[in-house]
Amino acid sequence: MKKGNTIALLPIGVFLVLYLGLGILFEYVLKIGMGFYNIPIVVVFMVALLAACLQNRSLSFDEKLAVMGRGVGDKNIITMILIFITAGIFVGVVGRSSAESVAYFMLSVIPPRFAVAVLFVVACFVSTAMGTSVGTITLIVPIAAAVSDASGFSLALCVGSVIGGAMFGDNLSFISDTTIAACNGQGCAMKDKFRENFKIAFPAALLSLGVIIALSFGQEIAGEVSADYDLIKIIPYVLVLIGGIAGINVFVVLLCGIVSGSIIMLATGSLGATELLSSMGSGASGMFETSMVAVLVSAICALIREHGGFDALLYRIRRIFKGRRGGMLGMGLLVGAMDIATANNTVAIVMANPIAREMSENYGISPRKSASILDTFSCIFQGVIPYGAQMLVALAAVSELEHTLSAFDIMPYLIYPAFLLVMSLVFIFIPEKKK
Repeated sequence: MKKGNTIALLPIGVFLVLYLGLGILFEYVLKIGMGFYNIPIVVVFMVALLAACLQNRSLSFDEKLAVMGRGVGDKNIITMILIFITAGIFVGVVGRSSAESVAYFMLSVIPPRFAVAVLFVVACFVSTAMGTSVGTITLIVPIAAAVSDASGFSLALCVGSVIGGAMFGDNLSFISDTTIAACNGQGCAMKDKFRENFKIAFPAALLSLGVIIALSFGQEIAGEVSADYDLIKIIPYVLVLIGGIAGINVFVVLLCGIVSGSIIMLATGSLGATELLSSMGSGASGMFETSMVAVLVSAICALIREHGGFDALLYRIRRIFKGRRGGMLGMGLLVGAMDIATANNTVAIVMANPIAREMSENYGISPRKSASILDTFSCIFQGVIPYGAQMLVALAAVSELEHTLSAFDIMPYLIYPAFLLVMSLVFIFIPEKKK
């Protein structure tokens, strides 16, 4: 292994110091709500890119532009950006109203004793269908608060169950930012990564469901929640789920979802033609920041690789983590550290991708396993950090309903991320059966 050039990793350090430092300042010193998410992450990455360009004076600026161009022009990066935009259009078309319909439908047919378990299952389904944990939490937490008020279940238990279910879908969904980033960054098919992840996520979800039901039986029931629902809007989500599991090309799957969603929205009068086009545009625009992060990180990483930074990092990783299992654990801790620093699991995966890809080659880890590890460990850490978007959005939704709850009240009830960590370690350390 080459020892590389440690100083070439400076741009990553610049980004982490600026982003984490400003995030802590905004969130905990200045007490600005959603402090980490008020930082213009694209601007911070531009500063990191400037730091990368100022290094390695053996190359002219034009030569560095050529290096960046090769990094950004990689097939996987272009594919990732196109999928981001298409997924954004899909979510813009179908909207998010079906999530409430699914929740109220299940609450109406399942006994009130299992209401918290219903919240967890609904959050799992909705986040898997929509591909967004934050969007799921925004929609389901108000329902969780209503369930708590009506039934007497602990509000922290209800909200923690929703966050856990939301992270289940964030990890497994075919149109999740994290899935798109991990699969294209590691060069594997989404269906292959889904199969690897399912072995980890599904047992963790079953164990979590069992614990939630056990906790539910320890509380008294006062009442139940009911509301109108309309299940026809769920059809596009179901089509996307079935198409993804069947292994159909992701662009074809999303196109089917967009067409079916458009027909349903127009036929039911939920949207007019002009509003539908506007929603498509808004959905695509919502992916701008994520797409720009992918472009900038690709450019920065290309310069770091050229300057020997990745060789230096891999040299040190190989000295600490031995063997294939050690490599997988090191990969998981790498993306976890990135997530703790950025409080954004998609950004963490995009940053860790090029390093993880070289690690997978050095340690003999298949692309689908490396993609699975990156996505799973990023979701584990993102699901529990008290300053992550998921926790902050949940607390904001609860606060708007005039309830008092803190992140530390909810954290003991983040059951699913804990079981996901356990199953991930089992996945890494239990030997596979030889075929």
